[in-house]
Amino acid sequence: MRICVYCASSEHVDRRYHEAAALLGRTLAQAGCTLVYGGGGSGLMGTLASAALDAGGEVIGVIPRFMIEVEWQHPGVANLEVVEDMRERKHRLLTGSDAVVALPGGCGTLEELFEAMTLKRLALYAKPIVLLDINGFYAPLERFLEQTIEQRFMNPQHRGLWTSVARVEEVLPTIRATPDWDASARDYAAVR
Repeated sequence: MRICVYCASSEHVDRRYHEAAALLGRTLAQAGCTLVYGGGGSGLMGTLASAALDAGGEVIGVIPRFMIEVEWQHPGVANLEVVEDMRERKHRLLTGSDAVVALPGGCGTLEELFEAMTLKRLALYAKPIVLLDINGFYAPLERFLEQTIEQRFMNPQHRGLWTSVARVEEVLPTIRATPDWDASARDYAAVR
């Protein structure tokens, strides 16, 4: 499987998040999955990629040219796809992926996550989206998404856009157990 992972570039986050990123990288590598991520060398991105590489995994980094110019890339990732901008990066990360996993992150992670969820809502992306809710990080977001459903900005069926898990060990079983999003979902993409 080709797993797209979104996560933070910040080094200054709780060690629990780094531990989860490392465990996810090792878990994906040991399961024979290809990790596709943003190509960065710092923060959770660097921890994730380093752990996957150390475990013998295949890692593909997708990084905009300007990040290469300021040397933000992971030095150990041999398969680094350099793209022109952030929009192309998001497209390339999702293209051909069998699932999305979101580790904790800031506005970049959330922006990527929301684009994937939007594409899934429109039946343009059909694969599982898993929130890795380490330390309850995504609980406020899930409450907010529930509010958007309660206030009719999204339909009740849209609760199926994502799945939340609290432990890295649950990620791959959840991906395997989640069916592809049905193309008929476009019929209820708009709130009626």
